[in-house]
Amino acid sequence: EKVRLRIIQATLGYTSDEIWKDKKETQRLYDTATKGLIRIVDESAIYRGDVDLVLKSLEPSLVIFDQIDKVYGFDDDRDDLHLGAIYIWARELAKKYSCAVIGVCQADGQGEGVKWLTMSHVANAKTSKQAEADWILGIGLSNEVSTDDIRFFNISKNKLLGDPNTDPNERHGRFEVYIRPMIARYEDLE
Repeated sequence: EKVRLRIIQATLGYTSDEIWKDKKETQRLYDTATKGLIRIVDESAIYRGDVDLVLKSLEPSLVIFDQIDKVYGFDDDRDDLHLGAIYIWARELAKKYSCAVIGVCQADGQGEGVKWLTMSHVANAKTSKQAEADWILGIGLSNEVSTDDIRFFNISKNKLLGDPNTDPNERHGRFEVYIRPMIARYEDLE
Protein backbone atom coordinates (compact mmCIF):
# COMPACT_ATOMS: atom_id res chain seq x y z
CA GLU A 1 0.00 0.00 0.00
CA LYS A 2 2.87 2.39 0.68
CA VAL A 3 4.29 1.91 -2.80
CA ARG A 4 0.84 2.25 -4.36
CA LEU A 5 0.25 5.49 -2.43
CA ARG A 6 3.59 6.90 -3.64
CA ILE A 7 2.75 5.99 -7.24
CA ILE A 8 -0.60 7.79 -6.96
CA GLN A 9 1.15 10.82 -5.44
CA ALA A 10 3.75 10.90 -8.21
CA THR A 11 1.16 10.41 -10.96
CA LEU A 12 -1.20 13.13 -9.77
CA GLY A 13 1.19 15.40 -7.86
CA TYR A 14 -1.04 15.02 -4.79
CA THR A 15 -0.13 15.03 -1.12
CA SER A 16 -1.55 12.31 1.13
CA ASP A 17 -4.15 14.76 2.43
CA GLU A 18 -5.31 15.55 -1.11
CA ILE A 19 -5.58 11.84 -1.91
CA TRP A 20 -7.67 11.05 1.17
CA LYS A 21 -9.91 14.12 0.76
CA ASP A 22 -11.93 12.38 -1.98
CA LYS A 23 -10.65 8.86 -2.36
CA LYS A 24 -13.09 7.86 -5.11
CA GLU A 25 -12.30 10.91 -7.25
CA THR A 26 -8.56 10.40 -6.69
CA GLN A 27 -8.89 6.78 -7.83
CA ARG A 28 -10.85 7.88 -10.92
CA LEU A 29 -8.21 10.48 -11.83
CA TYR A 30 -5.41 7.98 -11.28
CA ASP A 31 -7.14 5.31 -13.38
CA THR A 32 -7.68 7.83 -16.17
CA ALA A 33 -4.08 9.04 -16.07
CA THR A 34 -2.56 5.54 -16.02
CA LYS A 35 -5.22 3.82 -18.15
CA GLY A 36 -4.99 0.93 -15.70
CA LEU A 37 -1.59 -0.02 -17.11
CA ILE A 38 0.47 0.04 -13.88
CA ARG A 39 0.66 -3.26 -12.04
CA ILE A 40 2.37 -3.70 -8.68
CA VAL A 41 3.51 -7.12 -7.53
CA ASP A 42 4.41 -6.88 -3.85
CA GLU A 43 5.88 -10.09 -2.49
CA SER A 44 8.20 -10.28 0.49
CA ALA A 45 10.02 -13.11 -1.30
CA ILE A 46 9.76 -13.30 -5.08
CA TYR A 47 11.55 -15.89 -7.16
CA ARG A 48 12.80 -15.55 -10.72
CA GLY A 49 10.22 -18.13 -11.90
CA ASP A 50 7.41 -16.07 -10.36
CA VAL A 51 8.67 -12.98 -12.18
CA ASP A 52 8.69 -14.86 -15.48
CA LEU A 53 5.08 -15.97 -14.97
CA VAL A 54 3.95 -12.42 -14.21
CA LEU A 55 5.79 -10.93 -17.18
CA LYS A 56 4.50 -13.61 -19.54
CA SER A 57 0.92 -12.82 -18.52
CA LEU A 58 1.30 -9.02 -18.69
CA GLU A 59 3.63 -8.49 -21.68
CA PRO A 60 4.94 -5.23 -20.15
CA SER A 61 6.70 -2.33 -21.81
CA LEU A 62 8.54 -1.43 -18.60
CA VAL A 63 9.58 -3.48 -15.56
CA ILE A 64 10.95 -1.89 -12.40
CA PHE A 65 12.47 -3.98 -9.62
CA ASP A 66 12.61 -2.12 -6.34
CA GLN A 67 15.60 -3.83 -4.75
CA ILE A 68 16.49 -6.20 -7.58
CA ASP A 69 19.18 -7.76 -5.38
CA LYS A 70 16.38 -9.39 -3.36
CA VAL A 71 15.02 -11.56 -6.19
CA TYR A 72 15.46 -15.23 -5.19
CA GLY A 73 16.34 -18.28 -7.23
CA PHE A 74 19.99 -17.65 -8.01
CA ASP A 75 22.67 -19.88 -6.53
CA ASP A 76 26.38 -19.25 -6.31
CA ASP A 77 29.10 -19.60 -3.74
CA ARG A 78 30.26 -16.00 -3.87
CA ASP A 79 27.95 -13.03 -3.32
CA ASP A 80 29.37 -11.07 -6.27
CA LEU A 81 28.70 -13.98 -8.66
CA HIS A 82 25.22 -14.44 -7.20
CA LEU A 83 24.41 -10.76 -7.76
CA GLY A 84 25.99 -10.81 -11.21
CA ALA A 85 23.65 -13.68 -12.16
CA ILE A 86 20.63 -11.58 -11.14
CA TYR A 87 21.74 -8.71 -13.36
CA ILE A 88 22.46 -11.03 -16.31
CA TRP A 89 18.96 -12.46 -15.86
CA ALA A 90 17.44 -8.95 -15.81
CA ARG A 91 19.23 -8.11 -19.07
CA GLU A 92 17.85 -11.32 -20.60
CA LEU A 93 14.33 -10.38 -19.44
CA ALA A 94 14.62 -7.09 -21.32
CA LYS A 95 15.48 -8.97 -24.49
CA LYS A 96 12.91 -11.74 -23.98
CA TYR A 97 10.00 -9.35 -23.37
CA SER A 98 11.27 -6.46 -25.56
CA CYS A 99 10.91 -4.01 -22.72
CA ALA A 100 13.01 -1.77 -20.53
CA VAL A 101 14.03 -3.33 -17.22
CA ILE A 102 15.13 -1.07 -14.40
CA GLY A 103 16.74 -2.56 -11.33
CA VAL A 104 17.01 -0.37 -8.25
CA CYS A 105 19.78 -1.12 -5.77
CA GLN A 106 21.48 0.66 -2.91
CA ALA A 107 24.76 2.49 -2.68
CA ASP A 108 27.33 1.06 -0.31
CA GLY A 109 28.41 2.76 2.92
CA GLN A 110 30.97 4.85 1.03
CA GLY A 111 28.06 6.62 -0.66
CA GLU A 112 26.83 8.22 2.56
CA GLY A 113 26.74 11.99 2.12
CA VAL A 114 28.22 11.82 -1.40
CA LYS A 115 26.65 14.18 -3.93
CA TRP A 116 27.78 12.51 -7.13
CA LEU A 117 27.47 8.74 -6.74
CA THR A 118 29.44 6.72 -9.28
CA MET A 119 29.56 3.06 -10.30
CA SER A 120 32.08 2.46 -7.52
CA HIS A 121 29.39 3.25 -4.94
CA VAL A 122 27.10 0.36 -5.98
CA ALA A 123 26.54 -1.91 -2.98
CA ASN A 124 28.05 -5.40 -2.95
CA ALA A 125 29.71 -5.19 -6.35
CA LYS A 126 32.80 -3.76 -7.91
CA THR A 127 32.07 -4.86 -11.50
CA SER A 128 29.44 -7.63 -11.72
CA LYS A 129 26.33 -5.45 -11.54
CA GLN A 130 27.86 -2.56 -13.43
CA ALA A 131 28.97 -4.76 -16.35
CA GLU A 132 25.40 -5.84 -17.11
CA ALA A 133 23.83 -2.38 -16.96
CA ASP A 134 23.35 -0.24 -20.05
CA TRP A 135 22.64 2.84 -17.96
CA ILE A 136 23.43 3.72 -14.35
CA LEU A 137 22.01 6.68 -12.46
CA GLY A 138 23.34 7.48 -9.00
CA ILE A 139 21.11 9.61 -6.78
CA GLY A 140 23.25 11.33 -4.20
CA LEU A 141 22.49 13.27 -1.05
CA SER A 142 24.76 15.80 0.59
CA ASN A 143 25.09 16.15 4.35
CA GLU A 144 25.78 19.87 3.93
CA VAL A 145 23.47 22.28 5.72
CA SER A 146 20.54 23.61 3.65
CA THR A 147 20.65 20.84 1.01
CA ASP A 148 17.97 18.59 2.56
CA ASP A 149 15.61 19.03 -0.39
CA ILE A 150 18.25 18.65 -3.13
CA ARG A 151 19.34 15.42 -4.79
CA PHE A 152 22.26 14.98 -7.13
CA PHE A 153 21.72 12.85 -10.26
CA ASN A 154 24.85 11.45 -11.88
CA ILE A 155 24.65 9.31 -15.01
CA SER A 156 27.87 7.36 -14.55
CA LYS A 157 27.24 4.86 -17.35
CA ASN A 158 25.25 5.29 -20.53
CA LYS A 159 25.52 2.90 -23.45
CA LEU A 160 22.16 4.05 -24.82
CA LEU A 161 22.26 6.04 -28.05
CA GLY A 162 19.06 7.98 -27.51
CA ASP A 163 17.05 9.47 -30.34
CA PRO A 164 17.43 12.54 -32.61
CA ASN A 165 16.42 14.78 -29.69
CA THR A 166 19.19 13.46 -27.43
CA ASP A 167 21.82 15.99 -26.39
CA PRO A 168 25.10 14.03 -26.58
CA ASN A 169 26.63 16.41 -24.01
CA GLU A 170 24.19 15.14 -21.40
CA ARG A 171 24.65 11.39 -21.94
CA HIS A 172 26.87 11.33 -18.85
CA GLY A 173 25.40 14.39 -17.22
CA ARG A 174 25.10 15.62 -13.67
CA PHE A 175 21.93 17.33 -12.54
CA GLU A 176 20.79 18.92 -9.29
CA VAL A 177 17.07 18.50 -8.60
CA TYR A 178 14.60 19.26 -5.84
CA ILE A 179 13.03 16.31 -4.10
CA ARG A 180 9.37 16.80 -3.22
CA PRO A 181 8.69 13.88 -0.86
CA MET A 182 5.16 15.05 -0.09
CA ILE A 183 4.20 14.30 -3.72
CA ALA A 184 6.87 11.67 -4.53
CA ARG A 185 8.48 13.71 -7.31
CA TYR A 186 11.72 15.27 -8.36
CA GLU A 187 11.65 18.72 -9.97
CA ASP A 188 14.24 20.64 -11.97
CA LEU A 189 16.06 23.42 -10.17
CA GLU A 190 15.00 26.73 -11.67
